[in-house]
Amino acid sequence: MPAAARILSIDGGGIRGIIPATVLAEVERRTGRPIAALFDLIAGTSTGGIIALALTAPGPGGGPRLSAADVVGLYLEEGPRIFSRSVLRTVLSVDGLLDERYSDAGLEAALRRYLGDAMLADAITPVLVTAYALEERRPFFFKSRRAEARPARDYPMRVVARATSAAPTYFEPEAVPSDRGGTVGLVDGGVCVVNPAMSAYAEVRRDGAQISLVASLGTGQQTRPIPTARARRWGELAWARPLIDVVFDGMSDVVDYQLSQLLPAERYFRLQVELAARDELDDASPSNLRALQDDARRLLDAEHERIDALCADLAA
Repeated sequence: MPAAARILSIDGGGIRGIIPATVLAEVERRTGRPIAALFDLIAGTSTGGIIALALTAPGPGGGPRLSAADVVGLYLEEGPRIFSRSVLRTVLSVDGLLDERYSDAGLEAALRRYLGDAMLADAITPVLVTAYALEERRPFFFKSRRAEARPARDYPMRVVARATSAAPTYFEPEAVPSDRGGTVGLVDGGVCVVNPAMSAYAEVRRDGAQISLVASLGTGQQTRPIPTARARRWGELAWARPLIDVVFDGMSDVVDYQLSQLLPAERYFRLQVELAARDELDDASPSNLRALQDDARRLLDAEHERIDALCADLAA
């Protein structure tokens, strides 16, 4: 880790990951350099973890396997297949209330196609990817530098990506080998660290390095209100899905507040947009994919000057 580190952090948010992926494609276009060459640590949760791994997976010649534009393509091409389910599964799962909404076959096939057999320790830039350990009831952090030092903590990138994106009610938990023997059951890191920017900040400071800058990318701010009168009548079943959205949204904003107090504005770049698209994590319909792309373009237009400043800092 350099004496002053540049951090990229990418929130969770399911199919809405197309928004930060589009922002990163624009950063690559403006700087003429891959994201992996612009940052010293890349942290991601859930869909953000998939992006972090995709941009640091090694390709031929030692550079990144994928560009950020390739990752945008991943959402457009694979999103409809990942978030696809039969009528039978919808009925048997009671729309995700009694079993996971989706088979993991589409997700795992996409991760295999895009990440191949790359290992976590192979990341060409250090990465930190979050999950949550069910049995131990604690956050679980995948770290590429730890994987280099401890082979027992090294996993295929596609397995790390599957674990960080195992959102409760959407996909089944993922089990990975434990370095203590047996396995660890993991679910989506968003249940505890939907915005991993503060975790990345702590990781850098733990190593004694200073923070040069933090670029923290959101996946769209939810705007649909939850009417209090309706919520007062909700029990466990009715709260199941809204509660996931409330927790994700609230935790992300808390981390944004914390870092905005810790870092001067010229070193902290939070790029977020209010959603005009639907805010569901799994709406990969053609119309919503177009709407999410429109939201990403609106963010690029609104934050044009700050993105210029970020790119200038990164290219310096």
